[in-house]
Amino acid sequence: MKNPLLNILSAVAFIALAGCSTYVPVAGGDNLAYLYGKGAAAIRLDARVYEPAADRTTLYFKLRTADLLYKGTGGGGPYHARVMMRYEAWPANGQGALLDSASTLVKDQRADQNEDRELIGSMAVNVAGDQPYLLRITAHDLNRDAESTVLARVERGAGKHRDEFMPIAANGLPYFDDRVQPGAVTNIRTDLFTDQILFAAHYPASQKLPAPVFAEVAPVELGTTPDSTFMVHVGGDGTFQLKTGSSGYYLFRPDTASMAGYALFIADGSYPLINTAPDMAGPLRYITSLKEWDAISAAKDQRKEVEKFWINAAGSRDRAREAISGYYGRVETANRHFTSCLEGWKTDRGLVHIIFGTPTSIRRSADGSSETWTYGEETNLMSLNFEFVRKESPFCGNDMVLQRNQGLKSAWYRNVESWRNGRILQN
Repeated sequence: MKNPLLNILSAVAFIALAGCSTYVPVAGGDNLAYLYGKGAAAIRLDARVYEPAADRTTLYFKLRTADLLYKGTGGGGPYHARVMMRYEAWPANGQGALLDSASTLVKDQRADQNEDRELIGSMAVNVAGDQPYLLRITAHDLNRDAESTVLARVERGAGKHRDEFMPIAANGLPYFDDRVQPGAVTNIRTDLFTDQILFAAHYPASQKLPAPVFAEVAPVELGTTPDSTFMVHVGGDGTFQLKTGSSGYYLFRPDTASMAGYALFIADGSYPLINTAPDMAGPLRYITSLKEWDAISAAKDQRKEVEKFWINAAGSRDRAREAISGYYGRVETANRHFTSCLEGWKTDRGLVHIIFGTPTSIRRSADGSSETWTYGEETNLMSLNFEFVRKESPFCGNDMVLQRNQGLKSAWYRNVESWRNGRILQN
């Protein structure tokens, strides 16, 4: 988690009232592959939900000015951008009518077309009741007619505390990821527990990576035995401060009789980006032999060893640069979309995305409990299919486990060998 310059957006919002439609696009079998493809990277859209009270929900969103088209009025600046932000709330079980929707027109101007900064805004979500629901959030750049969409599941009901906590910057604006670096001083907002004591525990990080798609082994589990416990007091302003320790995660709970709470994860490196030698080395384990991996892990100059691997694989520096861009681009995409209790590249969906690329289609079950990724035509028996099942966890809500299959063995080795030859293979 970084601390960039954050900017509040001034915008005019108008509410689109819930209609009588029974079509649920985010849970009714639509092809969701567009969420993770090249189009999704055109506009980097981040979103998170925060519930400051039992009857209030706020959706925060973040855009990057470098992704938007700024138009001048002729004769130079200032340059103007216009983005329509919209959300739709649908029942999480895939049944019933639209619960709520709203749109906000975001306007921004700048004097320098090359400036890159973050724009942060918020919208109130008006969904009553205690049932979970899905949010489909879309950013539409009106100047160049491009858009990106993200999905968010909002938990409701007794013992659901994840959305009642939000890490914030010194100026009070939200972070969009629940990961910080070791030794960071982090402020966390939780208005619902103002002036209360929370029970906290630190759990060490798991060093395991997911097995190949054909290896029928148990999924990677988080550690469940804390190495330290303590209590924190939430101040009168609804915040508390934490100086983080070693990698792993902290769990904050209002009640020791339940594991339901909020997890803050501690990640080394420059997550979600890939900037350092260790960032580059870790994901290589998926395509390296044990001997190669031992050499990379033990190298004094790890970056040089990583570059050596790619140059040997690709046969030239130019081809190596192309392979590196493709491979680590997929790693960053995995971090953006599939992060759960683990960094996105360490999850089952991240593993499949890195090795096989963006699926032709992604179908989600009506209740959101499973996803089917298909590479090729859905009606073709020769196409590759990957089945993921949602894993319930008190620590995170985006964890899906691959149903491993021996029938995927040849496809796995084919794609790994392609990467090892410096070729980007898109199935």
